[in-house]
Amino acid sequence: MSSTFQLPLFPLQTVLFPGSVLPLRIFEVRYLDLIQRCQKEGAPFGVVCLSQGSEVRQPPRPGEAGEPAFGPEVFHLVGTMAHITSFERPQPGLMLVRCRGGRRFRLLRSEQLKHGLWTGEAEYLEEDTPLPVPADLVHVRVGLQRLLQHMQAQAKPGDELPIQPPLQWDDCGWLANRWCDILPVSPQLKQQFLAVDSPLVRLELVADLLVHLKIGTGPEAGASPGPS
Repeated sequence: MSSTFQLPLFPLQTVLFPGSVLPLRIFEVRYLDLIQRCQKEGAPFGVVCLSQGSEVRQPPRPGEAGEPAFGPEVFHLVGTMAHITSFERPQPGLMLVRCRGGRRFRLLRSEQLKHGLWTGEAEYLEEDTPLPVPADLVHVRVGLQRLLQHMQAQAKPGDELPIQPPLQWDDCGWLANRWCDILPVSPQLKQQFLAVDSPLVRLELVADLLVHLKIGTGPEAGASPGPS
């Protein structure tokens, strides 16, 4: 039986996949406190994708009486642990952090605290079993390798590419996740991919999506996805 755990939540309008790189610019008080605590304790936090609401709480509208009425924040139940890999505080009230996606989890319940921070009770989902890329999907790997070469050729000094080592080209889950990082599709569709437990099925769905988007992955591939 899987055990549950408590974790602080960071709802975003993006989807974090295991192994992904996530830069964050933090300035809201509720998240400044969260990130400072996680950094001090060496602890991760949970990233969940918003299905409704904004990443930044909006100020109350002029003329309204009583307590500020912030818009509701609704998020998906499957998320990913974020581990802080770099931390900067260039000025008071601002943090620049980079995170790496860890394990997926499923929320069992969540609660918004008085100061606006979300916490939840969750259980880990199974980690992707290492699975070699089958012969009929090798073109998906070749397409991403060519795309990474193109990114490296175009990169300027100091640029951080979205695909970072360790490169696991013959692993279905890793390959599917890296395509999901860069494909120009909605966060809601990426969320559906994140929730797929089978790494092979996730890669097959990515292959189908590449065909739908007319993104070439064969030897003559020249098309590349734009920013998501």
